[in-house]
Amino acid sequence: MTFTWILFTIMAAFMQAWRNAFQKQLSTTVDVYGTTLARFLFAPIFAFSYLAFLYNQQPVTSEVSFTHKFWFYVVIAGVSQIYATALMVKLFQQKNYAIGVGLAKSEAILAALVGVLFLQEHLTAWGWVGVSIGAVAVFLLSKGRQHTELSIKTLIIGLGSGLCFAITSLLVREASLELGMLPFLHRAAWVLCSLISFQCIIMLIYLGIFSRQTLYKMWQRLGLTFKVSVCSFLASLGWFSAMSMQSVAIVKTLGQIEILFSLLISAFFFKEKLARTDHLGLWLVIVAAIMVIWA
Repeated sequence: MTFTWILFTIMAAFMQAWRNAFQKQLSTTVDVYGTTLARFLFAPIFAFSYLAFLYNQQPVTSEVSFTHKFWFYVVIAGVSQIYATALMVKLFQQKNYAIGVGLAKSEAILAALVGVLFLQEHLTAWGWVGVSIGAVAVFLLSKGRQHTELSIKTLIIGLGSGLCFAITSLLVREASLELGMLPFLHRAAWVLCSLISFQCIIMLIYLGIFSRQTLYKMWQRLGLTFKVSVCSFLASLGWFSAMSMQSVAIVKTLGQIEILFSLLISAFFFKEKLARTDHLGLWLVIVAAIMVIWA
């Protein structure tokens, strides 16, 4: 169990790096709302298939009980993640995009603060140090190739995205804890199915009423939309499973190794070069990851 959450987190970070890369490509031809929907569009199919597979491989006799709190957490987390994703897509349109994304990665320290203040989460001293080092590392990595000043607009969008992602992660964990009668994998799967189904339905209704042209553009980029959905499902599966076992701030700090995967994708897939601060930032990410594993 100790190392299981680590494996799930690494998987989540790797798949999220690819999802962001594909989502960035999609955002060049599809608007913010369509690029956001791409994250959820095909994911429910995979999520319910995974849930059925779990029950087939590990039958559970306990009856699932969905409380009012569970649905409250799912709905608020779902809306929060939609806003977080939309703000992240808006960052793709900013000139100082990398700095903005770095600010969005403030999710780990924001999750730690919100969790401790409102949800009775607890971190050890080493955990706090690791989270703080991770925050510094992300900022260094985000600033690597940038020589422009940080605009107020990018600051607000980036921190807003990070806060919304933090709220989503914390409430996903709370929803999972409401299903305490189930094993952690089944809990994570039920939360995943509930959350992405809700998100997919409300986004389809919204675009069907207000922006059918967006749905048409998504159909034209169906292959890329499918890639975004698959990567998003696998990333969410990893995050939700890890957060069923471990504190959100700890999971998200280790999850900052996504930056490492993103830089590798940038170097080998997009053929971009690394800056000097990238190397320092990478070492700090590694230090932060080691500290939260030991915390």
